[in-house]
Parts: sequence; C-alpha cells; structure tokens
Amino acid sequence: MRIRDVIFSPGKSGYYFDDQAAVKSGAGKDGLIYRGKPVTSGFSAIRQAGESVSIMLILEDGNIGIGDCTAVQYSGAGGRDPLFLSDQYIPFLEKYIKPLLLESDFTSFKSASEYFDSLLIKDKPLHTAIRYGISQAFLSARAAESSSLMCEVVCDEWNLPVIPERIPLFGQTGDDRYDGADKIILKRAEVLPHGLINNVDEKLGRDGEKLIDYIAWLVKRIKQLSGTAEYKPVLHLDVYGTIGILFDYKTEKIREYLIRLEDAAGGHDLYIEGPVDVGEKTHQIESLGKIKESLEVAGSRVKIVADEWCNTFKDIKDFTDADCCHMVQIKTPDLGCVNNIVESVLYCNRMGMESYQGGTCNETDISARACVHLGLATRPQRMLVKPGMGFDEGFTIVNNEMSRTIDILKMKQRSGM
Repeated sequence: MRIRDVIFSPGKSGYYFDDQAAVKSGAGKDGLIYRGKPVTSGFSAIRQAGESVSIMLILEDGNIGIGDCTAVQYSGAGGRDPLFLSDQYIPFLEKYIKPLLLESDFTSFKSASEYFDSLLIKDKPLHTAIRYGISQAFLSARAAESSSLMCEVVCDEWNLPVIPERIPLFGQTGDDRYDGADKIILKRAEVLPHGLINNVDEKLGRDGEKLIDYIAWLVKRIKQLSGTAEYKPVLHLDVYGTIGILFDYKTEKIREYLIRLEDAAGGHDLYIEGPVDVGEKTHQIESLGKIKESLEVAGSRVKIVADEWCNTFKDIKDFTDADCCHMVQIKTPDLGCVNNIVESVLYCNRMGMESYQGGTCNETDISARACVHLGLATRPQRMLVKPGMGFDEGFTIVNNEMSRTIDILKMKQRSGM
C-alpha cells in the first residue's frame, strides 16, 4: 500500500467524555450535564463533548482508506489512556505520524497494525485512540485496494473461514432505561439493556432494590411488547462496581444479591458486568474469581463480565487464563490497533471464554462499521450497538452494516467469487 497523501480531519464522536470518578462519587445531574468539579486529570468538566479525528489515507491508485481515532466515554479511568482531544493530537499526528505514513509501503493490514501498535514516540506508545484510527484506516485501505470487504481481509490474513452469519447485538439504553428498553425490544436486539447502573443511590438502591425492580420490569415489558415467547433476549447489565460498594466487597453478600437478581430475571440469561471495581488489576482478577466460584458453588446461572482493568490484549489473556469470569468485554478503542481485537476474540474462542466485542457509545459511524467486520471475521458471542446512547441510530449503523455484509458474502459464495 503506497500512500500519496494523508488527511487528518477533526470530528465529533457519538457521545461524551465523562469523568467516571466524579460520577461514582455522587456528582449531581443538571439536565444533561453533571454539577461540580472534575476529579480525573485532563477533564475541564465532569461531562464534555466527545471528539474524534478521521485519518484518511490517499493511496497512489486513488483509493482512500478511512479510520476514526476515538476514545471511550470513561477515558482516564480503570487504567485507560487520558482524554483524546483533536486540537491536542492533530499537531502530533502531523509532526510525527504523517511522515511515517508517507514513507510506508506495507504489504498487509496486519503488518501495518503491528508496526504502529509497537511504535514509540519519545519512548511512549501512541495514544490508544491514534492506534485505533490508524489501523482502521489501513484495514479500509487494504479492502479497497484488493476489492474486498474488510471482514474478508481479516479472514484472509488470519486464515479464518468466512462465515456469513449474524452475531447477536447488544443494545444499550444509557440513562433512558425505560423508553430505551422499549426501543431495543421493538427492534428485537438479542441482548439488552446495559442500563448504565453507575450510582448506588439513584440506580442500584441502598438495599439493591432499584435494580431488582428494574429487572423485573424488563421481564414484564419484554412479554408485553414482543407478543411472542420466541423473543427471549439475554439480560446484560453493567453496574460499574456499585454492587461491590454497596456490599462492602464481601463475596457472600455479593453472591446473595446476584442470586436475587437472577430470580428477578425470570428465566432470562443474566450477565452482570463489573460487579466490583477494586482499583487494581491483580486484585480485580482475584475478586471476580471469588465471586464466580461462589456463584457456581451455589448453583447460580448468573454470569459475570470483566470490564474495568481488562483493557489490553495482555489483560484479556490474563483475565481469561485466570478463569475469573464468564465473559470478557473487548473494549475496542482501549486495545489500540484493531489487530489486537482480532487476536483477543480468537484467544477467547480458543480458551472457551465468552467474549463481548464492545467499545463505547463515544465512537463514530466509521469505527462502528469497522468493528462489525472484525466481529463477522472472528465470531464473538455478542457485539455492542454503537455509537451513541439513543440506540436507534447505532442499531441502524451496526445492524444494517452486518446485514449488507452477510448478504454480499452469501452472494459471493453462491457465485464462487
């Protein structure tokens, strides 16, 4: 791939950057924003507009590869890289990255991704958002250059079978937990609702009663709106460590509460993401492992999902090897170059760990479409609907990209292309 020119274009992402530490400590809402001062370094407000940078690779043959640099909503939390702001990073990209791109002549998407993933500038790796965007751009460019779909490029370079079958989609409600759930149910997403349970008093309840009531409402609402027993979505809720806070990190009390949630779920498969956040990776693995073992001894079918402190490919391997959870979230922007997403899902598949190819509401249409192709190639157990918190817009982007791609792949298989 010979690159003739490179363009860096500032943009807006699908949601906002939120200071998780300030939110979890009880920052009050004022409409869409939070009141109070930020806690995490780099934030100028507890909630501020999400930003992105599009990297456009202009190839010598006239094709253009596009990738978007984006970072997660809770940047700077759980061991993640700091805020990614376009006015701070475009000058860096122009000075250090553009010359390298113009000099490059990579023969594959994989080799380009591996190069920039390991690149050090002033003895520091590139921000995960930059690696994320560059690798998307190379994937897009390689697909255009070879007249292939992006998923076909991944399958070819990793020697994977092309499987034109749907991946279950996970719709998230954000704070609009009731109307948002209705939207997801009406459009029959396979997994819901995420729920954004990030505050004990407002969303969990001092006895955990608010989340129990919400799950019971979900079960009832699914029956009301679906009109059929055939639609039985998985319930997956992200509680951001609040269960650990409520029950003082005591394994037995956490287990008892999770079983109460299971009873409320009424036979739906139940996944609880981030039941605790103990502030450090090794202790997080230990804590999750104790909860998982306690649930299994009790005969519970609740599954726990690792998120915080499980950010990189190495982290995902470590959590998987420790067998401390039932599922890991592969939080796509946190992994840097997207070859790490491929490797992470494939590692989980080999090791029998369920994987959730997630990401963040704070991505863009470009990064969301690229992730669809990564998922179709590697086959995780579910993919996040993104970007944004409104569901409908992200579902249109992700669901339709998947449907189009599957139909094209089926046509190619029928015609022997």
